[in-house]
Amino acid sequence: MTLKHWALVGGAVACLTSVTLSAAPWLEPGDSRARFAAQKLVDRGHMDRTVSTWPLMWSAVHSGLQPSVGSDQPAVGSAAAYLRFEQEQQAEQGFRGEYSLYGSSEIPGIRGFDQNPLAQAGTAIDLQWQGEVWALGLKPAYAHKTDDDEELRLDGSYLAATAGNWVLGAGAIERWWGPGWQSSLILSNNARPMPALWINRNNTHAFENPWLSWIGPWQFTALAGQYESDRAVPDAKLIGMRFTFRPIDGLDIGLSRAIMFGGEGRPEGASTIWNALIGRDNGQLEENDPGNQLASIDARYGFAVGQQSMGLYAQMMGEDEAGAFPARKSWVLGTDWTTQFFAADQQWFIEYTNTLADDFLGDAMPDLTYDHARYRSGYRYYGRSMAASFDGDAEAITIGALNFFDNGANLTAKVTYAQLNKDGGNRTVVTNKDIFYTVPEGEQNVAIFDLGYGSRLLNGWLDVNLQATDRKIQHLGGEKDQWSLGATWTYRF
Repeated sequence: MTLKHWALVGGAVACLTSVTLSAAPWLEPGDSRARFAAQKLVDRGHMDRTVSTWPLMWSAVHSGLQPSVGSDQPAVGSAAAYLRFEQEQQAEQGFRGEYSLYGSSEIPGIRGFDQNPLAQAGTAIDLQWQGEVWALGLKPAYAHKTDDDEELRLDGSYLAATAGNWVLGAGAIERWWGPGWQSSLILSNNARPMPALWINRNNTHAFENPWLSWIGPWQFTALAGQYESDRAVPDAKLIGMRFTFRPIDGLDIGLSRAIMFGGEGRPEGASTIWNALIGRDNGQLEENDPGNQLASIDARYGFAVGQQSMGLYAQMMGEDEAGAFPARKSWVLGTDWTTQFFAADQQWFIEYTNTLADDFLGDAMPDLTYDHARYRSGYRYYGRSMAASFDGDAEAITIGALNFFDNGANLTAKVTYAQLNKDGGNRTVVTNKDIFYTVPEGEQNVAIFDLGYGSRLLNGWLDVNLQATDRKIQHLGGEKDQWSLGATWTYRF
């Protein structure tokens, strides 16, 4: 970068460490450059906060940034500058808006942290207002040729308010729980966001109490939502909880839980919720069994390497419980690292995913992960897994590279080899043929290639994405084309 670039970066860093942020909003999952920036600052010791729970609160970014960032300009200057830019766009009080237009030849069946629209064509307007206490987002959208027969959508709309150091909200916002770049085993943005009530901390600083300060910076979030009506148990409910903490520099630990319960013909009173919370299920109460539960534990250790950073991470999810610990386990294992070549920043990762219960360390138990004997439409929302996009009984390895040019453009590439539905069986029930269930049907081995490019265009931003597979993937909802070419143009005002 030139001296002029570094002067601008220095000013951005100074502003980022001096601005007082008020209520709301957040960095949504899907912006890989923002995730790269926040994670690199954390790994190099310049931001003492957990970054494995998305959305990521702006006040957590602001309060966690350390003055040491100013002495590490060659390594993290562009990362800090990008967060400053997004802060100015998203976190200031007042009104802001976005208009987007998108089209695609096919809805991709496999998605990662950097998602694509879940329709073949559409348009949306995102209007947001933020005050000292309240924040409001309204995002009406029209989607054409969808997988769920829902053309009018309000995904991304919300109402939120702060009370002390807590944010309370209602709406349908994207989430990503875990350290993986390709997969989260407990909650991801693979499916459309579920309408829910939620609560989370705003500023994620450590406890001041000396007895609890060892936990370090921490975040807690909880949500309560409702599934769609067109499923084996209509209008089932979902409770999700996640607690992340950072007991030592570099180490992020996350504990997550998801509970499906209630719905038409199922108990859903206070006693049912209590039985679910204390783990009285798995057939213990027979017909009054409260529901289906998943729990996960994840950890990531990041550290500096010269002027770069590196991380090692793992996530384990259990479909059941044994001895107060998740059982019938699925796994994500990975490593990520950064480089700087050709006046650009790069983020690399290698990630292994196995969603066949106990296949990685033990005797495989098929047809369990993301499925259930009573909630037979599974842990899915409008036909798509709410966690790993490979769905259950899959094994995959992904190699990814993300390149961030100094002019703002980005280039991404991923290669995945996956064994889908390894045992070939399936017990998922499809109750509405108008909903495309992206659940692999039969055993399939497939290679998947993803390529993306983003750049400024016509005073807006253009993202072009290509996904190609070496064969057509067969799903319960039908067949996906081998090629998916799509583009999204976004204009901010």
